[in-house]
Amino acid sequence: MNTAQIEIQMIAALTAAACALPGVFLVLRRMSLVSDAISHAILPGIVAAFFITGSLASPLLVVAAALTGVLTVFLSELLNRTRLVQEDAAIGLVFPFLFSIGVILISRGTGNVHLDTDAVLLGEIAFAPFERVILGGWDIGPQSAYVMGAILILNASFIIFFFKELKVSTFDAGLAASLGFAPAFIHYALMALVSITAVGAFDAVGSVLVVALMIAPPSAAYLLTDDLSRMLGLSAAIGIAAAVGGFWLANLLDASIAGSMATMCGAFFGLAFLFAPQRGLLAQMLRRAEQRWEFAQMTLAIHLFNHEGMPEAGAESMESHLGEHLRWNPDFAAHVVRRSERGRYIYRKEGRLFLTDNGRDLARRGLSIIGVPQKK
Repeated sequence: MNTAQIEIQMIAALTAAACALPGVFLVLRRMSLVSDAISHAILPGIVAAFFITGSLASPLLVVAAALTGVLTVFLSELLNRTRLVQEDAAIGLVFPFLFSIGVILISRGTGNVHLDTDAVLLGEIAFAPFERVILGGWDIGPQSAYVMGAILILNASFIIFFFKELKVSTFDAGLAASLGFAPAFIHYALMALVSITAVGAFDAVGSVLVVALMIAPPSAAYLLTDDLSRMLGLSAAIGIAAAVGGFWLANLLDASIAGSMATMCGAFFGLAFLFAPQRGLLAQMLRRAEQRWEFAQMTLAIHLFNHEGMPEAGAESMESHLGEHLRWNPDFAAHVVRRSERGRYIYRKEGRLFLTDNGRDLARRGLSIIGVPQKK
């Protein structure tokens, strides 16, 4: 690996971690679309600040972008509060309007500088190492690494200092207000951080990858844990892994680095979606299959329980007889009987089926669930 490759991966990792941290709260607040809205709608703020300063390096661009991001959220919520449009429709109305203004301003007024729609939408992280920080005649590294490192520290510091307020206002805004946590301030401060993060990553990775890094890693982490602190750590780790893995995928395929990183974000989410221990699709399928067998065993226990003390008690010696009573096919009935025997709910005696004490308890639980009076 050469120095440029190391710097590209470092910038990508810092960007991924910086995006993932506020992205966790966007996912938990069901505001994922806001990341897309903000990453596009801050464009007119950037262009307006450029017109004022004449420099892409001015810190005013970050301030203008943050204010425009907050304005985007404010206008969306203002439209939503009228109850004339839904929340998703309000966002879909506001951010294309603001983004279009930015595109028009770019096409009309910035033709001779490095600020164009391709750079904004796609970005090219491969060029990030060429913009250096020179201090006292010494080259101390790529500019993007310092920018994204500072934003990462800002995001992490905000989350650490306001963790309790963020947690309460995210899950119960009413409780946060009653406790005096000022949920509105926390909300708009979070939106400002999202805006600052988006503009910081603009030139290096573009808005498309910003959205991918801000939403996919937290969504994957959400499927893996219920603990907020752990979710924050997992989100950052997944984002970094996707960024670094995307770089090497692009190197292997000779493809777009930003596109490969976004692809890896989707791949990691897909793995979590399929194989997460509790919420994954495979786990849910196995759980539903197990619940089916548990219900069948309970049904068998109830059936035998209702026949105890009667002349036909234990008469279900053949699985085919169970099929007649419970409308089960013989193979299914045989499998249910075997599982019930392994679970010590029933036992065989002289070719007949009888309930154990565990089986009677299971039958009583089943009858209480469905509200059927039990025999004494």
